[in-house]
Amino acid sequence: MTSAPDPAALLELAVGTAREAADLVARGRDSAADQVDVKSSPVDMVTAVDKACEELVVARLLGARPDDGLLGEEGSDRAGSSGVRWIVDPIDGTTNFVYGLPAYAVSIAAEVEGRVRAGVVLNAATGELWSATTGGGAHLTVGEADPVRLTGSRPASLEQTLVATGFGYRREQRLAQGAVVAQLLPHVRDIRRHGSAALDLCTVAAGRVDAYYEAHLNPWDFAAGALVAAEAGVVVTGLPGRPFAEPLGIAVAPSVADPFIALLDRLHPG
Repeated sequence: MTSAPDPAALLELAVGTAREAADLVARGRDSAADQVDVKSSPVDMVTAVDKACEELVVARLLGARPDDGLLGEEGSDRAGSSGVRWIVDPIDGTTNFVYGLPAYAVSIAAEVEGRVRAGVVLNAATGELWSATTGGGAHLTVGEADPVRLTGSRPASLEQTLVATGFGYRREQRLAQGAVVAQLLPHVRDIRRHGSAALDLCTVAAGRVDAYYEAHLNPWDFAAGALVAAEAGVVVTGLPGRPFAEPLGIAVAPSVADPFIALLDRLHPG
């Protein structure tokens, strides 16, 4: 019987791959707007750098572990035989990347027998590297400094909760999401919109915001970031009785989890 892969070894491969991919992304920033296509709507962009980055990540991961499966945002979808599947977003925050806003990340997660066991989110614009393994905690590494253990925040009340969110690409999604934000805003400290689900989840883990929620997320948007948040002690869940991202993904400081989730359950349509 083959033993299960070591999450630390999977993370080491993911981190090395993410660093190489982030270098490619950084080199492509000056020409980011030169080759831009759209996907699900006129505002859902994909660049040549997204595609080149995913090709690099696939080559590195499967070159090291050829029996693994892989799911990538830009079309990579490969079944494997090892029980490990990589979930990859080559640039989470493509709109930020095109506009030069410093919040776009390479996100790589390793799923073992259906459960994410290791994940890394690397902000290619700032060099901040967020990482986690199941049971190993979540950490932030900046440059050559030692990793810092992440423990989230503890706001005293819902009214003191700083909330991040994001919006879908289709007009009808945005109409519904905007209506929820309008009703949510009077109950919380304020709203932030960073433009990257992976980084939003990591900011909750770091205590830079107290909560995050978003609808219409895909596995590559949240696989690595949700593990980082969970390992930091953040409550990572869906609406009551429902899994994360079906339809709403929620990450919230435990001190305000109950009232925040209850409020979203009341406000969110369906």
